Order: sequence, then C-alpha cells, then structure tokens
Amino acid sequence: MGEVDRSRLGSEAEERCVAWLERAGYCIRERNWLAREGELDIVAERNEVLCFVEVRMRTSAVFGDPSGTVTREKQRRVVRAALRYLQRRPAPRRMIRFDVMTVLGRGPAAVIEHLPGAFDAGM
Repeated sequence: MGEVDRSRLGSEAEERCVAWLERAGYCIRERNWLAREGELDIVAERNEVLCFVEVRMRTSAVFGDPSGTVTREKQRRVVRAALRYLQRRPAPRRMIRFDVMTVLGRGPAAVIEHLPGAFDAGM
C-alpha cells in the first residue's frame, strides 16, 4: 500500500472517529495538532475531561487488533505532545485522559471502538 493510500485511510479513520465522538457528546478542540514532540490525532473534551485521542486503523483483523500498535514509545510521544499542548493552550484546570480509538475495516461496515483511559502519563 502506498503512502497516499495510507494517508487517505488514516484521514478516513480520523473522520469516522471525530463523528463518533461528536455523536457521543464530545467537543472536538483540535485535529492533527503538531508539535516537535509529536502529533495529537484528536483533542476532545466532554464533562470537563480533556481527552488526547490516538486513532489506529486496520483494514482487517488478520494482523491483530489496531490498538496493539500503540506501543510504549508511541504512548510516550503522545504524552510529550499533550504536555506541550497544555503549555501552549492554557485552559481552566481539567482532568486529562489518554484514549485510543480503533477502526477495523472500511466504509459503512467499519467497526469503531473507543478505549477511554487506554494508557496514562506514568506508563
């Protein structure tokens, strides 16, 4: 699969996750927020909890669940990027949470799973 296809699939997965989060009552604060430390796929808020959401997608389960691709190193990068986000976007004190959302499959048959609190800053 080429880089363009991967990028398109990733964008499609993020779109689906954003729509899912909005239907669940989350307010989307940022998408694809970039810093030297890394990228935050989605920053969302609900009930005064700020969620840093890592999105993972696979077209099939042949190679396992997409959540298994969120390695310790990826978690560290997300945490560092989240800390930078909080420095640059001061806001009222909020609880923070690190979530993972997975998309398995493509199109209308894709299965979306939300894993709130999938990892923590202490790892």
